[in-house]
Amino acid sequence: MSKKYFGTDGIRGNVNSKNINGDMFFKFGLASGTFFKTQKKKKQIAIIAKDTRLSGYTLEPALVSGLTSAGMHVFTLGPLPTNGLAMLTKVMKANMGIMITASHNPFYDNGLKLFGPDGLKLSDKIEKKIENLIDKKIQNNLSKSEKLGRVKRLETANEDYIEILKKNFPINFNLRGLRIVIDCANGAGYKSGPKLLESLGAKVYAIGIKPNGFNINKNCGSTFPNKIKSAVKKHKAHIGISLDGDADRIIMCDEKGNIIDGDQIIAALAVRWKNKKMLKGGVIGTLMSNYGLEKFFKSNKIKFIRANVGDRYVKDKMQKNNFNLGGEQSGHIILGKFATTGDGLLVALEVLFSLRKGNKASNFFNTFKKTPQILENIEVKDKNIINNIDVKKSIKYSEKLMKGQGRILARKSGTESKIRIMGESENKKLLQKCINIIKKKIK
Repeated sequence: MSKKYFGTDGIRGNVNSKNINGDMFFKFGLASGTFFKTQKKKKQIAIIAKDTRLSGYTLEPALVSGLTSAGMHVFTLGPLPTNGLAMLTKVMKANMGIMITASHNPFYDNGLKLFGPDGLKLSDKIEKKIENLIDKKIQNNLSKSEKLGRVKRLETANEDYIEILKKNFPINFNLRGLRIVIDCANGAGYKSGPKLLESLGAKVYAIGIKPNGFNINKNCGSTFPNKIKSAVKKHKAHIGISLDGDADRIIMCDEKGNIIDGDQIIAALAVRWKNKKMLKGGVIGTLMSNYGLEKFFKSNKIKFIRANVGDRYVKDKMQKNNFNLGGEQSGHIILGKFATTGDGLLVALEVLFSLRKGNKASNFFNTFKKTPQILENIEVKDKNIINNIDVKKSIKYSEKLMKGQGRILARKSGTESKIRIMGESENKKLLQKCINIIKKKIK
């Protein structure tokens, strides 16, 4: 289904570009408000959270204006992790939730992630319906003056979110005696992350907690794991937690300084959940999940299914197959028993709960051997170059060369102007050769 505005994870782009500006955010608010206010509720409510980008101050008022013009009452929550918004959308029985964020992207990007009343990201079908409303004349969706919405700031959102997270664990669960480093990427989790861990008794060393509007994800967070690695070694911590800009991703670091990616976290949790008879059905990964993870699950008789890249597609497959665990190598991990979308802090708590009896992080995550993987991102002016005949031929040729010795995948980024090429093989020389063949044609 071809979409005009929505990508794999909401709407995203450069600030003050074609889609990410005050004018368009008014239209996004008006269109989404018009669509969701059709629900049979006494009050039509939308809640909005954001990360720490400077552009949030520009885009949030425009979005609020569009929603209230559609007749929605709006609660603004301020900086809050994405899953905090999803959870509060359900708790507050709101019609919809909107997260203003560009996730792991640099400060000069921004965007939207939309959630329905069930706390789930929207389906392609609903996104297409909202897109149709965006392109209609503004006057068609404006409410009468007496039916305009009101706006209120909710100051307790982070505290409410923390309490929801803690209720998923036994009342006596604590982290006393643990030294934990957390890198909040100067993003949406800079308040709730350290506060959550400290409230459970941990000795917390927090970095990436001084957002200034420009430093979100800059040389920190889940896309720069060496930062957490250095901090773990410096403070002799038991474990390190690294979030991204909206805290829906997590990359970890064990006490020895080994970086633990999403695949490794998923493998460890899957084994624990299987042993505790908590694993439902199996695990959903993506096209990017390491081949070593697939082999590991096969040897442990855990069913494994791949979905398209994007945690929304992971969640869709989880629902269709009735699985309760899924995620991506990048650190988007969905614990279906507790949440509807990725949540770095929730995953961190589940891991820490597993370590509470003195188990070392290095032992917990020592589950499978990763197949060597190379990922290259190529900046392009037009992502549709991947459909060029010569590029397609180079991909097919590379796949033929790799047959029986690994796999190769070339795809459009859903969030940036890039083509991503990923290859896996024990034969690193052949792997790099195949990637170079595709790169040369794209460039």
